[in-house]
Amino acid sequence: MSKLKIISLLFINSLALFCSCSTIEKASRHGFESGYYKHSLKSKKTEKVYLKITDKDVAVYGLEESKPRKLTMTLPIGEADSLYVIPSRFSKTSLDIDITSVLLKYRPATDNLQPQLNTDLNVALYAGWRHDYYWIVGRKDPMGINQYKIIKRGFDFGVIAGPGTTFIGPSTTNNGTSKEYNALIFEYGIAVFLETNFASFGLATGYDYLANSDRSIWIYDNKPWVGFMIGIALN
Repeated sequence: MSKLKIISLLFINSLALFCSCSTIEKASRHGFESGYYKHSLKSKKTEKVYLKITDKDVAVYGLEESKPRKLTMTLPIGEADSLYVIPSRFSKTSLDIDITSVLLKYRPATDNLQPQLNTDLNVALYAGWRHDYYWIVGRKDPMGINQYKIIKRGFDFGVIAGPGTTFIGPSTTNNGTSKEYNALIFEYGIAVFLETNFASFGLATGYDYLANSDRSIWIYDNKPWVGFMIGIALN
């Protein structure tokens, strides 16, 4: 079996593993919206709850037989009559599928070539598990009005694979060829992202597979790289 087929099978199997969860449709929604969360208090252990979220407040329901039954607290959003200290954190785990690009790819020194920082065109599909955390924080503004807002943090990790380009010439083949051209590659690896409301930023490490016969003289064959990535969520 060729190396390219092995790469493809590994990515497809990894994606299938991520997608095998029976709750994928619910789990892949990333916004702070009504649904099941883990609720953590400073003085208590983590428990699973159901949140009913509106523009004005967050209603927290305890679960019985995995269904929301009892309203345990209501937390304000936006303006409120009084200011409360709410030591609560809500979290959830979900499937994340992104279209990504390695904006900067660092290749360590190899053979007679110095370390390289490449910005070659590339695109990859990313699949991983995402962890989102939410806090509701309150403050009093200069007008004396109590305001609450949602603070969000998140991260995820998973696998990437996709096509790209790389320069082939005498410098990248130890003078193994006199030709100079941009060749097709297939990149694959693992990545870790920090999440924002509109995009994902992360670091990745991986390998490139040159899709022609010059791979036998390419100095970066089977050599790892480290890259800075940006992703846009598809789900």
